[in-house]
Amino acid sequence: MANIKVRFAPSPTGWMHIGNTRTALFNYLWTKKMGGTLLLRIDDTDKVRSKKEYEDGIRDALTWLGITWDEEARQSARFDRYNEVVEKLKKDGRIYACYDTPEELEFKRKRLLAKGLPPIYDRQALSYTAEDIAKFEAEGRKPHYRFKLIDEEISWNDVVRGTCKYEASKLSDPIIIREDGSYLYHLPSVIDDVDFQITHIVRGEDHVTNTAAQIQMFKAIGDNVPTFAHLPLLTGKEGKLSKRLGSLGVRELRAEGVEAMAICSFLAKLGTSEAITPFYSLADLAQTLDFSKIGRSQPKFDEEELKKFNTHLVRNMPYAALKDNFGVSENFWNEVRGNLDKAEDIKIWDNICNKEITPVMEDAAYTAQAADMLPKGDFNADTFNTWINEVKATTGRKGKDLFHPIRMALTAEANGPEIKTLLPLIGYDKAYRRLKGERA
Repeated sequence: MANIKVRFAPSPTGWMHIGNTRTALFNYLWTKKMGGTLLLRIDDTDKVRSKKEYEDGIRDALTWLGITWDEEARQSARFDRYNEVVEKLKKDGRIYACYDTPEELEFKRKRLLAKGLPPIYDRQALSYTAEDIAKFEAEGRKPHYRFKLIDEEISWNDVVRGTCKYEASKLSDPIIIREDGSYLYHLPSVIDDVDFQITHIVRGEDHVTNTAAQIQMFKAIGDNVPTFAHLPLLTGKEGKLSKRLGSLGVRELRAEGVEAMAICSFLAKLGTSEAITPFYSLADLAQTLDFSKIGRSQPKFDEEELKKFNTHLVRNMPYAALKDNFGVSENFWNEVRGNLDKAEDIKIWDNICNKEITPVMEDAAYTAQAADMLPKGDFNADTFNTWINEVKATTGRKGKDLFHPIRMALTAEANGPEIKTLLPLIGYDKAYRRLKGERA
């Protein structure tokens, strides 16, 4: 399968949500596994809702995730090309003007539904006379344009869904240009895929019906039809994920300390027959990609499950996999990571172990007594047990009364890594002074 080329084509009309993040990821992993090329195509034909801040947000999210692209294109720069193809298809009789108003179309739709029939456009526009068109234009009507489907069976072998078949006679001719002259998604996307020689289209299953119509568009333009892979849509608490519904996105997850590789590992295996396990590089993850293992049912995305998975990933993360070492040594990371919920929490414990803190004194007399029992010199893995056993024997304390005042004096935190782990990292001098109630 040489010269594979795919595209990720987000619309900059909102922040990138977790659903299209998954689409971007599968496209990227496919190129990495197959040695292909990824095109980032900005679908900014919607001039009203497209915003630079959303486009910047898409790029930032992809970059942070480690998803890189080889080429770029933007649809707003290609209107001349779209117009050129439209004129050709008009001459070929595949694009025609319609003067139906939204109210008239809605009336027709409801009438068909009331009869138990599919709401397919009746192609009344194909029978307009010159007088009809002159009358419509005199009324101030502006046409929208539809692509005329040929009555045939449309079929393709979907990489995820298997054989897909549609009868064109049961589909409406899709609107491709609105009354205001702006383009809808369908035709510009096909023109781009032809011009940029896209070989595989990996996208959500909400595009399956679009694919049926677009296959005829590909043939009308005269080029090969790409291979399609339609991924089952993720669902969430509010149902179908959508950026316009404000669904969770990379921006929010990143702000909450979720690792990029946790998101990628989780999304790549969610809804497949494989276990969701941590990966620490996209290159390794790419080698496991197998479209045949993707189930047909819609997987449920649970933010809390992702966060639990993130904790699991962090606690097993090798030092070499850290994008940012936070200035800590490999030994420090390995000692502390097993108690972290987020990788960035290592900074908290770096400060506690290596910088000054103000101890929290729950029982100053007791911790001062414990300080005097501290073994002098360098601490090791056995120091804590030797010391705490002496403290226990001397004071008669046990349980929370034995441990908690010492923890609060040494760390000023009620929870975290075991004191057995932290004590050698804190060292004798700081530990002694903190137990005595001094800032150290």
